[in-house]
Amino acid sequence: MKNFSDLGLCAELVRAVSDKGYDTPSPIQADAIPAVLKRRDVIAAAQTGTGKTAGFTLPMIQILSELDSEKPRRNRPVRALILTPTRELAAQVHESIRTYGAHTRLKSMVVFGGVKINPQIRQLRDGVDILVATPGRLLDLCQQKVCRLDEVHMLVLDEADRMLDMGFINDIRKVIKLLPKRRQNLLFSATFSKEIRSMTRELLVNPITIDVSPGTTTAETVAQTAYRCDAESKAALAVELIKGGKWEQVLVFTRTKHGANRLSKRLDQSGIQSSAIHGDKSQGARTKALQGFKDGKIRVLVATDIAARGLDIAQLPHVINYEIPNIPEDYVHRIGRTGRAGKEGEAVSLVCNEERPFFSAIEKLISKKIKLADFEGFEPQQWPNRAPTASEVQKAAAQRKAAANKARGPRRPRNSSSPKRRGDGGERSAGKSTGSASSKGRRSFRRRG
Repeated sequence: MKNFSDLGLCAELVRAVSDKGYDTPSPIQADAIPAVLKRRDVIAAAQTGTGKTAGFTLPMIQILSELDSEKPRRNRPVRALILTPTRELAAQVHESIRTYGAHTRLKSMVVFGGVKINPQIRQLRDGVDILVATPGRLLDLCQQKVCRLDEVHMLVLDEADRMLDMGFINDIRKVIKLLPKRRQNLLFSATFSKEIRSMTRELLVNPITIDVSPGTTTAETVAQTAYRCDAESKAALAVELIKGGKWEQVLVFTRTKHGANRLSKRLDQSGIQSSAIHGDKSQGARTKALQGFKDGKIRVLVATDIAARGLDIAQLPHVINYEIPNIPEDYVHRIGRTGRAGKEGEAVSLVCNEERPFFSAIEKLISKKIKLADFEGFEPQQWPNRAPTASEVQKAAAQRKAAANKARGPRRPRNSSSPKRRGDGGERSAGKSTGSASSKGRRSFRRRG
């Protein structure tokens, strides 16, 4: 079995990895690190929690250290750019770079929206070797001419599948136009899709493809359980599971921001300390909630799919799918928060009648049947023999939405002078449409011109 020194990493990086307690590289690291060190373009896929981040940060640090010059460090242009879809993931990647680059002279920073831009401008002017960014804030900084990208040697698109889902194609195009044509391109993703492969053909030159574990499977270390229940009973069932099981650290997923807020309030009322994170929360509030969860001050963290991307919580024991995702791949990402690094974890799904087609789509995706059980006292009252189809669920949701809009009356026009940018870890209303959306919202990736 290989160790990190066998991959071609320098002594400083091997020491940094050892300081973190890692001796043996994961499969994605064992394949990706040598390929990146050879300066090849790479497209890599592996399950969430398998060490993708170290797969590109370690060789990146080594390559840039070897390129380190005698130029003044102040005003040094960015030489490596890492794009991520969310603030939390950007912060996690940057922390990884700081950790592994502790014994080097490289300077790194992270930029995203939701915080003041002036401190970021000052730090960029001091010189940065590695920049981790969300697309929206990066473009803001470039438009203000305080961030140069014309000397970037390496470009990384992390969680590329999610960036496409979130509609970042146009922003990625704009960023690429600011980069030199000759550069090393690395694309890391939890899943390979047709859209990802289309992006690969446009961006990467003769890439090495690494697929150590199909993104449509789930880790063997995660025990998967599902309970039938009515939608109205889910909150009470979640409380019973957490209290009855004496669970002390639980990550709960909802489809919508409002749903996350409602559930967090219900948990608090039941004596379970909780907090919700989603795109409408300020960055300060999200950071505080996440830190409280890691420190054990908050028992339950309720999150939307997009806000949870990038959450790295060591030995998280429990994940609850409070609402079943209508995009099957999101299920893989959700339960990938637990059972990481070989540790055991448990994922529990609460399934109501309208979610049956989405649950079936998940089973088809992961090629595994998940037993649907009844929890005593929470047996569903609505569970006909024939499950509804996805189109029937979508039609019913549209009718409810139309009725609610009619009852609410016309909305006041939004102030057009302050449009909301969807580029800094904000999120769409994931769940307003409950039909299958595995391809909806994605567009083919074609470079303009």
